[in-house]
Amino acid sequence: MIIVLKHDATQEQIDHIIDRIKGLGLAVHVSEGKEKTIIGAIGDESVLAEQPLEILPGVEKVMPILKPYKLVSREFKADDTIIDIEGIKIGGREVQVIAGPCSIENLEILQETASMVKAAGARFLRGGAFKPRTSPYAFQGLRDEGLKYLLDTKKKVGLPVVTEVMDPRDLELICEYTDIIQIGTRNMQNFRLLTEVGKTRKPVLLKRGLSSTIKELLMSAEYIAAEGNDKIILCERGIRTFETATRSTLDISAVPVLKEETHLPVIVDPSHAAGRWDMVPPLAKAAIASGADGLLIEVHADPERALCDGVQSLKPEKFDELMKVLRKVAEAVGRTL
Repeated sequence: MIIVLKHDATQEQIDHIIDRIKGLGLAVHVSEGKEKTIIGAIGDESVLAEQPLEILPGVEKVMPILKPYKLVSREFKADDTIIDIEGIKIGGREVQVIAGPCSIENLEILQETASMVKAAGARFLRGGAFKPRTSPYAFQGLRDEGLKYLLDTKKKVGLPVVTEVMDPRDLELICEYTDIIQIGTRNMQNFRLLTEVGKTRKPVLLKRGLSSTIKELLMSAEYIAAEGNDKIILCERGIRTFETATRSTLDISAVPVLKEETHLPVIVDPSHAAGRWDMVPPLAKAAIASGADGLLIEVHADPERALCDGVQSLKPEKFDELMKVLRKVAEAVGRTL
């Protein structure tokens, strides 16, 4: 349920409305837009059937939220959410690029790659310390040591960092080292993990599951938002289809659909979608043209020796070339990069 407030509603009236809603056993979420302030009443709305909130001072109108995802819907918040991370805004006019190796292998390669992607224009560094792999015998990441390398690299190079959490037991540790928590494809519907991440106030990068619908992605985001964390970045990374020419099928239509359905920023991961480095540039260009707020691109200083996903990683010089082209694409659609 959405309670739209009058433009001249006083703080006393707002507090009274919030107390009234909480007294009915519902959660309260306040959203201040450019023109309207609204209060979301989340929970069993049947308790409101005999509680006419319209008569409360300061209330302009009361409307139901028709979507199953409440807090992340456009109905709840019409204005785009912009997430500020150390002065870098995700969700605004500027398209942001997150780049780096799939996994952290050693400090030297991580710092070399970080320096190169920063010089090319990337604003964030990605790198996995805990790696979910299909095979239990594949490289699983450097774990705690990898996190230390990531923080050392941030201090030296100056890029905020993104890394993945797989287990709620590692969350507190990972929060100490990262600026954005990534929830990977395989964990998109790990509801215990989503709930625990929602209790933090760290920005969250939530990847779409391999076979998940857009509705399911948004419901997963709702789990995080319901715990009080609305700093959520959605990521389209390709879905599983009958096609075998690429690793996954990049659902580029997901970008405009999500932009219509939710106020959250949306980015695209062309590297995992294609599974081939040579297809990353055209998919990245298409992502920006479709309205994406950012890109997640795998870059490695020496892909031939990479322990994970070297085949889809761009070499730094190729990444630099791509960034120059992407700036032109962004400008063509009224954005900057």
